[in-house]
Amino acid sequence: MCIKKCKDFSDRSLEKTFLVYCIEVFFEGLHPDDRSRLEEIVQEALNPASGGAYDTEYRTIGIFDQVERWLRAKGKAYFDADGKPLRFIGTVLNITGQKEVEVQLIHDAFHDSLTRLPNRALFVKKLEQAIEQAKLDSNYRYAVLFVDVDRFKVINDSLGHLMGDKLLIAVAHRLKSCLRPADTVARLGGDEFTILLNDIQDLDDIINVIEQINAHLAETFNLDGQEVFTSASIGIALGTSSYNQPEELIRDADIAMYRAKKLGKARYEIFYSSMYAQAAELLQLEMDLRRAIERQEFQLYYQPIVSLETYQIIGFEALVRWQHSEVGFIAPDKFIPLAEETGLIVPIGYWVLREACHQMHSWQLQYPNNPPLTISVNISSRQFSDANLIEQINLILQDTGLANNSLKLEITETVLMENSDSATAMLWQLQQMNIQLHLDDFGIGYSSLSYLHRFPSSALKIDRSFVSNIGTDADNWAIVGAIISLADSLNIDVIAEGVETIEQLKQLRIKQCQHAQGYFFSPPLDSFSVEQLISSSLHLNLNPHPLSLSTSNLHVL
Repeated sequence: MCIKKCKDFSDRSLEKTFLVYCIEVFFEGLHPDDRSRLEEIVQEALNPASGGAYDTEYRTIGIFDQVERWLRAKGKAYFDADGKPLRFIGTVLNITGQKEVEVQLIHDAFHDSLTRLPNRALFVKKLEQAIEQAKLDSNYRYAVLFVDVDRFKVINDSLGHLMGDKLLIAVAHRLKSCLRPADTVARLGGDEFTILLNDIQDLDDIINVIEQINAHLAETFNLDGQEVFTSASIGIALGTSSYNQPEELIRDADIAMYRAKKLGKARYEIFYSSMYAQAAELLQLEMDLRRAIERQEFQLYYQPIVSLETYQIIGFEALVRWQHSEVGFIAPDKFIPLAEETGLIVPIGYWVLREACHQMHSWQLQYPNNPPLTISVNISSRQFSDANLIEQINLILQDTGLANNSLKLEITETVLMENSDSATAMLWQLQQMNIQLHLDDFGIGYSSLSYLHRFPSSALKIDRSFVSNIGTDADNWAIVGAIISLADSLNIDVIAEGVETIEQLKQLRIKQCQHAQGYFFSPPLDSFSVEQLISSSLHLNLNPHPLSLSTSNLHVL
């Protein structure tokens, strides 16, 4: 013990000598960083005005084993009638174990349990220090990088969460190896990391770090013998005097990262103020989108699908439109991707399916035709992943009274490939229900011949990008011809989208394309206009010889 209870000597000079000895023992082996603080505490305790009490924690270094230990000293100094210190009486406890637990708890509170990197709380503290330093020193510059691992969900889902965790640990190690000692990399959660670059000179310093990160992540990850490849989308927020809160920098770097991912992944983007305005607008749009169904702001428009042999309308494709109560019409390309991303496409998709089936059944009763008109409805990737899809389709058909063979579901190649494990079984179920399946946007996705045999389909829809240049681009002309020949060999129909000119119509007829839709025949129409069209005639008054057709007799209405 460093503090000893001094004996009650009758010789005052001996007492004083022993007290000095006690103090010397007290300071023996003290950690150098704690010595000056302990000297102040002892001097204070030796002052009668202070009351003589002390209670402190300090470290010692073992004389023989050089082991650092934590001790707690608690006691009191006693004085004679003249205020002279006589003795210290107290205890010293070894609290090394307690301190180790405290240190571990503090470490755990500020570090990620998986990667052992700093967590959000510690990163925010570091960022607060950078913000303050930038305000004190105009020459100090810093930046925040927001790093998102590309395709992590695919890797995690396909290889399992354990392998996903190992990938995150490996990514964390590689990120850390790209930084200087003064920099900080933290894991925010999931596959998201943030990096604080301290004391940078210019943008080149940032780009150099990002290039190192991209190079390191491009190398193969070997996870228990399983080779994995990945990359990162990175957003950059440059530290400026306009920032006062760490969350603002993290937010802006996140916005820039999101833009990088949207533009193609494996790239970086620098945050600009216009991005925040776009993000705020997108958030408002999402909130409005969530309320659009209950406010009945969606409408269905219907574009006729025409037989190129008889020029009769054989059916319609249902297309959703959003008439916002405040800002007016919002184009589908503005809100459909957002609906896909947020999952709102699922309830919107089921509303579209129910409304379209109900409307078509009503038209079939009002305008009997042989064969009856059909309705085509797009099924999104999110819907196709819904385990209740078959059940919902069955329920909607029963509730609306529409015959199964009057419904055509349009599915893109991308949807099929993203759900390849479950796609085959689900499509065969739909086919057994006598629901027709159309492969939409054919030619712009994977266009794999192998899955055309695996996935049952009754028609291919040629994407409008090929049709639009059919008269001027020899390659497009060849692709369209190949798709039509392929469909013919598989005994399935072909529908050309986006027909807008008589030349396109002529070329499609030459290639013996069976069906088409587009503004040449009619734009998408609301239900009232469709009823006017059907009432006038289900047969378009067109010359059956396309080489003699003119635009003057191609009006639908």
